[in-house]
Amino acid sequence: MKIFNLSITRASLLLDFVAKPNTNPCGGSINPFPGLRGRTMGLLIVAGLIGSTQWETASLAGDWPQILGPLRNGAASDEPTPGQWPAAGPTTVWERKIGSGYAGPAVRQNRLILFHRTGSREILEALDGKTGDRIWTTDFKATYSGGVNPDQGPRCVPIIHGEHVFAFGAAGDLYCVHWSTGDSVWTRHLYADYQGDEGYFGAGSTPIIIGNKLLVNIGGKGNAGFVAVALESGKTLWKSTDEKASYSSPVVTRINGQRYACFITRLNAVVVDPRNGSVAMRLPFGKRGPTVNAASPLIIGDRLFLSASYGIGAVMTRLSPNGLQIVWAKQETLASQYNSAVHHDGYLYGIDGREDAGAASLQCVAADSGDVAWSQTGFGTANLILVGTRILAIHSDGRLTLLQASPDRFQVEQQSRLFPDMSRALPALSNGLLFARNSSTLKCVRVANRIQ
Repeated sequence: MKIFNLSITRASLLLDFVAKPNTNPCGGSINPFPGLRGRTMGLLIVAGLIGSTQWETASLAGDWPQILGPLRNGAASDEPTPGQWPAAGPTTVWERKIGSGYAGPAVRQNRLILFHRTGSREILEALDGKTGDRIWTTDFKATYSGGVNPDQGPRCVPIIHGEHVFAFGAAGDLYCVHWSTGDSVWTRHLYADYQGDEGYFGAGSTPIIIGNKLLVNIGGKGNAGFVAVALESGKTLWKSTDEKASYSSPVVTRINGQRYACFITRLNAVVVDPRNGSVAMRLPFGKRGPTVNAASPLIIGDRLFLSASYGIGAVMTRLSPNGLQIVWAKQETLASQYNSAVHHDGYLYGIDGREDAGAASLQCVAADSGDVAWSQTGFGTANLILVGTRILAIHSDGRLTLLQASPDRFQVEQQSRLFPDMSRALPALSNGLLFARNSSTLKCVRVANRIQ
């Protein structure tokens, strides 16, 4: 396969890191990406490059076994529609004090997996989702000492797969433990092994499982940009490219019936064959300097959506026999600093703007054209979960908002306060229960009536 190189630029920033706004390298034109070229790659790409990809982390109805849910697209599967909350907000089922970190929880079969840090230990815990009672706990030596942000906890959501749980620590250590007992199966010090760069905030790209492999964006030296390890042993199966690490987590799509991983790295969007690490397509996407790529890519049928802050904006591409083709690219449509967008019925819903500068808005954008259907200024940054025709927004300032996923107008149904202060970690939704955390508390609240 030939590698595709398309001209595009992206910059973004994560968490508290404050930098001067970058000069927009693309100018103010609606289509600021001249000179795009595609070369035939001798690869048929089926029209059904599906958003309903069958994931290896197979889950039952109501499970949330990995980052951004069952399909890594922020959409809940077979969840009840959130009902009317009490006047004071949704009922708190339980809460407990926890350690530091920005790693959100994962949930399967009413069991929650929490990844956090206390003192010099990174801790994996299994909790009863209905009561918060501890089922097991295991811990590992934490060596990350912090960069720009003072928080030293892990950033990556754990992955529940079969009889194992996988977690990627802030210093680039990869852990595998038993789902039922928490007993350690294996540990790999990937950043140490391959000289990965901790960057501004430590390791923050949640790995992805495809087949019998766990694919990790290491950003290491010696052709170790991507590293694939065996699920059973942690042994390295292949390594490839000189791609640097980012804070964006990969997703899966299918090309001619074969699964491929879509990564956003430090400076590129890369489509990788998980069988051997070969690159099917590459699209320059980022900018050198004090920036990071953070929002995850989103698969919508045969399209791949990308978003970035700092004047870069949103880009919709289509995977085709000629590579990644730009459908539209707009500067001020949906420029997300680190929150990933969701898609419903032909429209994207996402955060436009930055947490650390100005006032972020919630945007509703037509997926086909990039036209803005509506914009709610002052909404603030928030992690979004799509539940049927509703969106749960967990704001970074601790608010919880339930709104309609409708292109007609911005319509809030309910709003309350979930935390008194900052909450950046991705939440999880399972069987009507919302699991969310801030820097010191994990909380379970009932947002719908069904609990299994």
